[in-house]
Amino acid sequence: MASLMPLSPYLSPTVLLLVSCDLGFVRADRPPSPVNVTVTHLRANSATVSWDVPEGNIVIGYSISQQRQNGPGQRVIREVNTTTRACALWGLAEDSDYTVQVRSIGLRGESPPGPRVHFRTLKGSDRLPSNSSSPGDITVEGLDGERPLQTGEVVIIVVVLLMWAAVIGLFCRQYDIIKDNDSNNNPKEKGKGPEQSPQGRPVGTRQKKSSSINTIDV
Repeated sequence: MASLMPLSPYLSPTVLLLVSCDLGFVRADRPPSPVNVTVTHLRANSATVSWDVPEGNIVIGYSISQQRQNGPGQRVIREVNTTTRACALWGLAEDSDYTVQVRSIGLRGESPPGPRVHFRTLKGSDRLPSNSSSPGDITVEGLDGERPLQTGEVVIIVVVLLMWAAVIGLFCRQYDIIKDNDSNNNPKEKGKGPEQSPQGRPVGTRQKKSSSINTIDV
């Protein structure tokens, strides 16, 4: 044991070097912060936050921090084993200010928090959301659930209805023509007598009546 004591001063720098290298690898394996964080689909009690992750990074989940300003309402949403790039925020208070931050989760931990995004929920009586955004390139967008028909869409619908009406009219016309031809051919067949041979003798009992074929040109 006494012979090993002089080695202890040489082991401490080695251990420190290994620990520092390991910490360096951990920092390198952490994913970068999300970018292009956007809040959309604003409603009185809900919203949707979406983001992008830089290419070439392994991300297995996300963590979202939601904070209501000037009141209680802090929430952390964490999900792993997913590749989604959007999350719904529910149970929000109407006409209230919120901030949200997104973190990426990698194999070695979480990324630093992304940019802080500010948004405001709508009032219960509002139909069209008013857009508001924090300074910078972080945007907040609203989406209306109802949209009037455009002129081109109305024209297409009218043309389709006219085509269907023309097809139905043509079918009814052809049906009347076929029905009239059948009614004209039946009396002629009933009025025919038995066919006679060149010698004047009836041959209807000896020969079979040939089938008639009606051809209708449409």
